[in-house]
Amino acid sequence: MTAAVNRERLTRTLTFWLRPAFTLRVVNRFQKVAGFDRSMSLASSALTALIPLAILGGALLNLVGNRDVASQIIERYGLTGSGAEAVTDLFASTADPATSTGVGIVGTIFVMISVLGFSRAAQRVFEQAWELKPLSVRNTLNGLLWILCSTVYLALTGWIGAVLDQGRVGLTSAACQAVLAAAFLVVTGRILSAKRLAWRELVPFGVLAAVLAACYSVGASIYLPHLFNSYATSYGALGAVFALISALFGAMLVLVGSAALGREVYEELGRIRDGQRPADDEVRREWDAVVAEMRSRWRTARRQFAPRRDKPRRDKPRRDKPHRDKKEPRR
Repeated sequence: MTAAVNRERLTRTLTFWLRPAFTLRVVNRFQKVAGFDRSMSLASSALTALIPLAILGGALLNLVGNRDVASQIIERYGLTGSGAEAVTDLFASTADPATSTGVGIVGTIFVMISVLGFSRAAQRVFEQAWELKPLSVRNTLNGLLWILCSTVYLALTGWIGAVLDQGRVGLTSAACQAVLAAAFLVVTGRILSAKRLAWRELVPFGVLAAVLAACYSVGASIYLPHLFNSYATSYGALGAVFALISALFGAMLVLVGSAALGREVYEELGRIRDGQRPADDEVRREWDAVVAEMRSRWRTARRQFAPRRDKPRRDKPRRDKPHRDKKEPRR
């Protein structure tokens, strides 16, 4: 009896949150922020910031140990063959002590400029999703603060991944990193919006983005080795760049989609608190209308694409074979 009640409650909850009216609002919000274009812009900015940041990070890793960025990426995703060679060639300068010692003030400034460009791109996501007035470079100090928080977050996630899981998929580390990611994303929205967004407004976004990012991380751990090897076989070291930007595009798509979804979830929770939740019969009517529309379209499609063998063939006259009255005797 309890299992049936829990199943019915789960079905009712999913039916409410996935109802057509709410789904359309999320899609419209995603279209308003130009979700796919914004995701590609974020991926490009992230790649521009990632390469110099990896070079600087590799120089620091060489100072404190014998590990480098390339070896960590290879071990994390289990790369072999051409994929591992492409990643090694891409980050070759980080593994060479002679070149890594040349990273100084100029390199650090270049990294800061690149990461600041990425922070402004992420800032525009929050401004568009929550319809805030754009601040652009006037929010540079908060961008610098966000860079510091990002450095701490990346260090913690790297430590969690190294300590908790040695496997390629990393389910345990992904679950622990999701909790840390939720807190980091909420702080990210708070900082990049210049505290114009309250904590409670960002909690749905942070939770949803962390869960979706954890699922994407597990999927990427399985698919990325194939992607790296495929691109590296075709394009060499440049293939690693193509694979990286493809992976970053997926991650940024999760971020932008979570921003649109989190905004609408917060608005819906506000309506529920104000007593504006639609009645169950209204939700049922929405789903009945969708089901009726789908059935109508299916019937129309069946009538339009019915097999031709069911129709009488009147286009070609039937040709009778010549009749032979008598058979010729066999000789």
